Amino acid sequence: MKRIRLDALSADPPAGMTKQKARKAFDALGEELFELQDAMFGAKLTSVLVVLQGRDGAGKDGTIKHVVGCLNPRGVAVTSFGVPTEEERSHDFLWRVHRHAPRLGEFAIFNRSHYEDVLVVRVHDLVPRALWQARFEHIAGFERSLAEHGTIVLKFFLHITKEEQEERLLDREKDPKAAWKLNPKDWQERDYWDEYTKAYEDAIAKTSAPHAPWTVVPANKKWYRNLVVAESIVKALRGHRSRWDDKLEEMGHAGRAAIDAYRTRKPGRRHPSREGPKSRPREGGNPV
Repeated sequence: MKRIRLDALSADPPAGMTKQKARKAFDALGEELFELQDAMFGAKLTSVLVVLQGRDGAGKDGTIKHVVGCLNPRGVAVTSFGVPTEEERSHDFLWRVHRHAPRLGEFAIFNRSHYEDVLVVRVHDLVPRALWQARFEHIAGFERSLAEHGTIVLKFFLHITKEEQEERLLDREKDPKAAWKLNPKDWQERDYWDEYTKAYEDAIAKTSAPHAPWTVVPANKKWYRNLVVAESIVKALRGHRSRWDDKLEEMGHAGRAAIDAYRTRKPGRRHPSREGPKSRPREGGNPV
């Protein structure tokens, strides 16, 4: 993919898009997303991996709350990746990630991901340059392998401006409910804004592929961010619906055949559709 310039991309909704329009469209997409997930869950031919990346305050948690809220929890797993534990550091950098890849029929949502190992480690010079550069190829291979085994890989960079980030971080300090999120590191990382910009631009350019595309989401407005992510997921799943439906129909035929065979093996058992209405007792009397 050709290298993009994040500073040249708008972080705001397009002209003419309003909160009311976005919410109406989002509600419709939410219903379709639930139906698509249900078909995928039953067919178990594919799975979905959603990767959410973005700067502090970009809205990863909010995206999960709203978009994942459209899904049936039975087939969804959300994993947040923070600083690697001692055990995780004793393995290769993809070990802690691969073990959370989705099973067929299920969604996996990554709040941050394997991309931290070409972002944070690069910006803060935590590993040699040659090492993090080689990881781009490892990441591409990992995602290609997932796709080959039926995973729909969708990656989102939540794009906000530096001014919007500052406003959100300040708002956290005013909101008692958000106190748990307060962390001086968020402000410290702002000093590396340009370095992170270059790191994200490289990561997107080097790992975007038809089977694992990146979407840069204008995220200054939370309601538009949610719409773009939901819309992208639904579009990616629609193309698989006919195959899922064919599989579900096949499973239905097999299930009905198995039930008929069971009933045939039970002497004297009448088919429910052939049984007459059961007699009911008269009021105050015995069955007739």
